[in-house]
Parts: sequence; C-alpha cells; structure tokens
Amino acid sequence: MVEASTIHVLHEKLVTGEITSVELTKKYLAHKDAVEPRVQAFLSDNREYALEAAAAVDKKIAAGESISDLAGIPGAIKDNICIKGQNATCASRMLENFKSPYNATVIEKLMNADYVSLGKTNMDEFAMGSSTENSAFQITHNPWNLDCVPGGSSGGSAAAVASGEAVWALGSDTGGSIRQPASYCGLVGMKPTYGLISRYGLIAFASSLDQIGPITTDVTDCAIVLNAIAGHDSKDSTSIVQEKKDYKKALVNDVRGLKIGIPEEYFAEGLDSECRKALEEAIDTYKKLGAEIISLKMPHMKYGLAAYYIIAPAEASSNLARFDGVGFGLRIPGTDIVDMYKKTRSAGFGAEVKRRILLGTYVLSSGYYDAYYLRAMKVRTLVKSDYDEALKQVDVLLTPTVPDTAFKIGQNTDDPLAMYLGDICTVTLNLTGLPGMNICCGYKDGLPIGMQLIAKALDEETLLRAAYTFEQNRTDLKKQPPMREVEL
Repeated sequence: MVEASTIHVLHEKLVTGEITSVELTKKYLAHKDAVEPRVQAFLSDNREYALEAAAAVDKKIAAGESISDLAGIPGAIKDNICIKGQNATCASRMLENFKSPYNATVIEKLMNADYVSLGKTNMDEFAMGSSTENSAFQITHNPWNLDCVPGGSSGGSAAAVASGEAVWALGSDTGGSIRQPASYCGLVGMKPTYGLISRYGLIAFASSLDQIGPITTDVTDCAIVLNAIAGHDSKDSTSIVQEKKDYKKALVNDVRGLKIGIPEEYFAEGLDSECRKALEEAIDTYKKLGAEIISLKMPHMKYGLAAYYIIAPAEASSNLARFDGVGFGLRIPGTDIVDMYKKTRSAGFGAEVKRRILLGTYVLSSGYYDAYYLRAMKVRTLVKSDYDEALKQVDVLLTPTVPDTAFKIGQNTDDPLAMYLGDICTVTLNLTGLPGMNICCGYKDGLPIGMQLIAKALDEETLLRAAYTFEQNRTDLKKQPPMREVEL
C-alpha cells in the first residue's frame, strides 16, 4: 500500500509505461469501493464510462501519441455540473431523476484533455450550505475524522480527494464552497477569478457569485486542472476574453520581494487560537523566504457577510423559480397549476433551500428592495473598494480560510446563523470576483487548518507562486488521512 498520488506523478507513470490508465482506474475504483461506505462522497458511479475513457488513453499512449497532463487520471465532478446523459441532481429531490441533455463547457474541455471521471459527488442541496449535511440523499464524512463534516457545499468533491477515492475533483464556489471544504480536508482548493472559467452547464445558485474551480492534493495539480478548464466561452456572457495561459509556469519556488498583506479585520475576535498560531507561523515562513509582510486595514469587511446573505438568496430566489414541476424535474400533481407548484416545490426543496428562497423573495419584494437588496449592493461596492485599495499596496493577501477546523456532524444543524458565520472569511471574494485559494498551514487535534491567499483579478499566477513556494518549504505539513492509502 502507498499513498494515493498526484496528477503530475501519475502522468509520468502513464507516459513511461509504469502503469496503464485502465490499471490505475481499476485501482482507484477498488479503493473507492473499500472506503466509500464510510465517507459517502459520491452520489453516482461512472465506472463503465471511466474504464472506456481510460482504455482510449492507453490506446493513444500505445500508438506513440502525446497525452495531456490530465489524460487518464481518475477524477470526480460535483453534481451541479452537467454531463450529457448523466444525473445532475444538485443533491436535491427536485432533480433526483434528472439527466442532463448537454455537457457543461468545463466538461467539454476535460473531454478534450481525455479526462476520466469516476462519478458525481455529493454536495449541499443546490450548493446552499457549508457542511454537505443539506444533501437530500446522504451526509458526507470528513476523511480525517469521520465524525466531522467535510465542509460544503463541495464537500463530496473534497472528501473524494482527501480519502484517495479520486486524484482530483471539480467543485463550485459561491461563497467559499471550494475553499472551505479544501480547508477542512487539508487540500488545495481554488476559486478562480469570476469569468475565467465558463459557468455554462453549472446549475445556478447565484449567477453573479458562482465559479467552478479545482480541488487537488497539491498546488501543481491545481495548476494542471486550471490549465484544462480555463478559457473564454461564447456560451457564457460573463466569460472573460484573454490570452491562454500556462499556469504551470507560475510554479516557481521563490517569493523574494513579494508583498503579502495581512488584513487586521480577518485576525479579529472569533479566530481560534491554534488556527491563529498556525497562520502566524505561515507568515513567519514567508518572511524568512524573503517576502515583505505588510499590515492592512479593510474597514468594510465586517459588512461583507450580511451583504452576501442578502444578495445570494435574492439571486437564488430568481434562479430556482425555474424548478416548478412544469418543464423538468420533480412533478407532483395538484388540483390546478398553482396547487401543483406548491406541492412540487414543498416536496422537492429541503429546509435550507426553502429558507434562502423565502429570504431572497422577501428582500426583492416591493417595499423592501431599497432597504435590503439595494443597500447590500452598495456594500458590495464598498467591499470591492477595500480590496482594490489593499491590492494596490500588496501582491497577495493572507487570511484564515475559516475561523476554525471542521466541526462535528450535527453540531450546527439547528443553528443556521452559526453555520453562516463560518463563511465570514470567504464570501467577500465572491462579492468582488477576485481569485482566492486554500492551502493547509497546520493541524489542530488531527484536523487540517486552512490558509487563504487572495490576489488581483486574473492574477492566478501570483496565487500559485505564493502557494507553491509555501508548500515546497513546509514539507512538515504533507500529511494525509490513513484511508488515503491506495494500492498502486
């Protein structure tokens, strides 16, 4: 038994013929079968397609053709990303039997890279949640401690990678839904700049906040997945047109002269003392490596969470209006169309989704729009101005990803406010569209502690450079859950 590997290591093994993609896929499927009953990361199994895709990659290698960095490497896809002919449930009863009629753009790009997907992963229903306890089908467990949550809403994707059931995964991030589970599971998770990756085929929660991104074991793998999925898409009106980049070129072990900002507001009351200590040690690491550390004030950050929990539910209320029992998804007959709407939406949506739809509809309603939604949008502008000013002074901001490590399953189920407060460090990046990523910076009681790095829009290269340098110089942090061992 050896540790589950990375994309870049396995790519070399495929190219040199040390292992075939079919053999590799079978090994990961066997490991998935062994640990999945305890972790419950997946909502669907894709082994037939996976083995077919793996065989196609082996055929290319045998013919002497070159393959992409991601070709033949088993991964997993969050279940709100559409794959033609496969379930796209969003972990909701509303879409329990829905099969996507088309591919998301990211899936088309991955197909061009000859990806192998082992299945679709569990999530909080319609991506609304921070623990993957809001799934209509099952609760996913944290591979580091099965009594704890893996985070959310991309908890299934994070748990799949952390447990060694998949080498890499895609998640989506609307308020921290990639970075927070990456923090809880000791992984690298990136929310790219809004518009860098197409949202076409991502089932919408909040359209101005949603972004697809990678969840991986290390920074090199993050760059590889980002290379595969980034790029302009004419099907997405918010997609950014820019020259194609090779993010692997940013993997430079050097931060000399890099200016790293430490916003005081992120290190205020509420941050766990052991997490604070790990973050301070990370700051010292950067200082020793030649980075310049600069303390900053960002006064409007304290309003970010409140603004987010008005804007996101408002957009969700609009986006989820399409799930009405008429066109697709669940349909429960009624005495008339209004009765059918009521019965279908009452049965199809879970408690958290209903809570956010009600809140969103309320803040958009006549008489309350100016008082709540319009004011929240003004706060959004103030939050963005804080980031703009800070990033004029520094290259990267360093903050906690979350105030503490993973909590116990059920601990915050009856306290939505406590659950929402866990997003306080991540939501502002979605309000501003800036890129951010999580990287592990320590451990507390055997659970990973996350550190968030933030950069200017479309400056993923600086993020990757800063994260890669930290990773290469803090090899003491390269721990893995015991269940991650895969026989290769």
